[in-house]
Amino acid sequence: MTKRIVLDANILIRAVLGKKVREMIARFAPTVDFFTTDRCYADARRYLPILFEKRDLGSEDAMAVLEGLTGWVRIVDNSLYASYEGEARKRIAARDVDDWPVVALALLLECPIWTEDADFFGTGVATWTSNLVHLYFGE
Repeated sequence: MTKRIVLDANILIRAVLGKKVREMIARFAPTVDFFTTDRCYADARRYLPILFEKRDLGSEDAMAVLEGLTGWVRIVDNSLYASYEGEARKRIAARDVDDWPVVALALLLECPIWTEDADFFGTGVATWTSNLVHLYFGE
């Protein structure tokens, strides 16, 4: 059975800013299904130009890399996970309720979340960070 994982916006941003995360996604794409929410993708599109501007770099290349990720990462529309909003909000209310879409998608797909954000810890959904996620992928 193919493994599945939901990527938080910070993982998308790391995949653009550096090589390690992007290379890991590419390496495991044949055996792992990667998903993200439409909101996470929109957040990455919004914040990447700001991050590149602070570094005096053009954001065109960054946006091209983000677009390229869609070959490996499926962007899931809100309409597909919206029915889990109530449960997701309850689970993440003590942390950052704005992250409910990631929890909702993980509940829908019955899979873990790949994140560097501690807000997801304690939500009842397994979480993996970049330094250990390869273990989940089976390496």
